[in-house]
Amino acid sequence: MNQMSTCSPNFLEFIGLSLKSQELTALFLAVRLYCSFVMEYDIHTLLDSATLIATLWVIYMIRFKLASSYMGDEDNFAIFYMVIPCAVLSLFVHPSTGHHLLNRIFWGFSVYIEAVSVLPQLRMVEPFTAHYVFALGIARFLSCAHWILQVLDSRGPLVAALGYGLWPSMVLLSELVQTLILTDFCYYYVKSVVGGQLVLCLPSQ
Repeated sequence: MNQMSTCSPNFLEFIGLSLKSQELTALFLAVRLYCSFVMEYDIHTLLDSATLIATLWVIYMIRFKLASSYMGDEDNFAIFYMVIPCAVLSLFVHPSTGHHLLNRIFWGFSVYIEAVSVLPQLRMVEPFTAHYVFALGIARFLSCAHWILQVLDSRGPLVAALGYGLWPSMVLLSELVQTLILTDFCYYYVKSVVGGQLVLCLPSQ
């Protein structure tokens, strides 16, 4: 993963919340919310709606209310390097359900974007956002474990419900990617906390 910090006193002067990660989060939530409305309206639709509203509020605050404190120079991850490959991948690997092709492509796109949406945030970490990213890591671990346990417990029906072809494997792979992306960060977070350090220490290149 990208190395984000040496534990210097000036570290807190140029780091914070990544607008790029928030925008990617809003993107995959908006697409997933659309798919949920047209394909499988359930309780997750309401939860995604609440999360999208909160994310849009954060984006608004960063862009307008807190623009002076937003460190845009540090939040320089080129998100099109993630959006374009995810879009192309979704054209070829998407759910094989009976829904309209465009909706299935959107569904695949939202899954792939979600898997990499945290990457820009990993370049901008300070004590407060470190707790936030660590919480994301724990959530991703629990979600990944949930998927694996469901597959093992159902002994096939869950995978069958996702369709055939590469899609079921890609869903699980996306869960694993999200988890692995955050594993390195969580390791150094725990190491810093156990060591009594107030600033997250990550290895320098």
